[in-house]
Amino acid sequence: MRVLLVYPLFPKTFWSYEKILELVNRKVLLPPLGLVTVAAILPQEWEFKLVDRNIRFVTEEDWAWADLVILSAMIVQKVDLLEQIREAKRRGKRVAVGGPYPTSVPCEATEAGADYLILDEGEITLPMFVEAIQKGETQGIFRSGGEKPDVTSTPVPRFDLLEFDAYDSMSVQFSRGCPFQCEFCDIIVLYGRKPRTKTPAQLLAELDYLYELGWRRSVFMVDDNFIGNKRNVKLLLKELKVWQAEHKYPFRFNTEASIDLAEDPELMQLMLECYFDAVFVGIETPDEESLQLTKKFQNTRSSLIDAVQTIMRAGLRPMAGFIIGFDGEKSGAGDRIVRFAELAAIPSTTFAMLQALPHTALWNRLEKEGRMRNKDGNINQTTLMNFIPTRPLEEIAREYVEAFWQLYDPKLFLDRTYRCFLMMGAPVCKLPFKWPSWVDVRAFLIVCWRQGFKRNTRWIFWHHLFSIIKRNPAVWEHYLTVCAHNEHFLEYRQIVRDEIEAQVAEFLANEAEHKLNEAEVPAKLAS
Repeated sequence: MRVLLVYPLFPKTFWSYEKILELVNRKVLLPPLGLVTVAAILPQEWEFKLVDRNIRFVTEEDWAWADLVILSAMIVQKVDLLEQIREAKRRGKRVAVGGPYPTSVPCEATEAGADYLILDEGEITLPMFVEAIQKGETQGIFRSGGEKPDVTSTPVPRFDLLEFDAYDSMSVQFSRGCPFQCEFCDIIVLYGRKPRTKTPAQLLAELDYLYELGWRRSVFMVDDNFIGNKRNVKLLLKELKVWQAEHKYPFRFNTEASIDLAEDPELMQLMLECYFDAVFVGIETPDEESLQLTKKFQNTRSSLIDAVQTIMRAGLRPMAGFIIGFDGEKSGAGDRIVRFAELAAIPSTTFAMLQALPHTALWNRLEKEGRMRNKDGNINQTTLMNFIPTRPLEEIAREYVEAFWQLYDPKLFLDRTYRCFLMMGAPVCKLPFKWPSWVDVRAFLIVCWRQGFKRNTRWIFWHHLFSIIKRNPAVWEHYLTVCAHNEHFLEYRQIVRDEIEAQVAEFLANEAEHKLNEAEVPAKLAS
């Protein structure tokens, strides 16, 4: 059996980082971990070929080679997923799909022509699929019936299928699930509220394989909440720090975690000893009423600014997610988010309008209330809300665009990044000296040229850089890397403005037409 694994295109998003990737001559931030894990679970006597369409297109030779096409996608990849299903069917191929998006909305993949739906988690449903194939079945839907797999049985992903040179970072996963109950989040719908973890030996085996294949750059722990099971993650970190030291720290790690990380100094210290240098935390909003309403109670237990800065002072750079558009939200939410980011000195912040994602508690509540505008929930930053909010949609959109624009104003971004790194704790790991590669030197020179000469913020750039070198020299390289991130954000904030303003104009025109039609009906009846 020859299996073609296809990963659909991502649209331009906050995380696409095109301008930054150009600096280091890479094409994509992260690889399709789900598909290389699928390849590891399927029978190893089968042949596999992986095409990540974010790197290259599927060729006619690829299509002709395949007996079976398997696709996996997240919701932001919806458009290309459906198109690739149709492309495969036009060539007479059997098509199987899975992953978060088809699991949430399976009907769309079926309508596009998919023969097999491998839904939920593959450790349970992929063996069902293989059995069906071996019986000669030409279609089927495979579900776990609510059962969650023991991930200690998950094999080492087939990292050998990836084009390493194209990726800026590699991905591994230690846990699935999150113990919290945020109303808008689909992670607890897909993976449950009881975090399940691999064993430390499993995770180290994955790192061994990456090391053997020659990977020597950053590794992203893709867990949606890396610290969901603190006991088990500490057991991992205690073994990982030994592995890292023995291998002379070949990998730099970053991950996602809940804000209660700040309450656990031991956990932060262990992360630092393993060479973690950044963590993404979901702040969502500084408005406590909104946090309570959306059931993100873990963010209301103490000062969010203090928590962020505790993480920062420990030595972990915080990235933060923000959302606008919660029910009951008061005007000025966008300004409050900008002010929070400034006060907390968070350099990089994802920011989006709230979306009701399929089958979340928010989705179910809004459906009961009759407030869904459409069912195309998306997490891209260029999408209007898909439900009727409690204040005017155009007001939320205007605040959102202006706040996004402000967050990535070149001066504000440089100042915020500078303040962050002034208080940033020094790295704990003692890395062996190595000469920088030509790719790194070239990226350094380009950033210095663009930000230190071409832009009108040039004097701020040089002042902050030399001040960091003088006052906190251990972090200057990390600081400069984050400064480079604004190469992407400067372009992306214009994309956000253009696309959101166009959608608002369309929304207002449709609203005006609807009101006009409503007014014409009584007039016609009267005549």
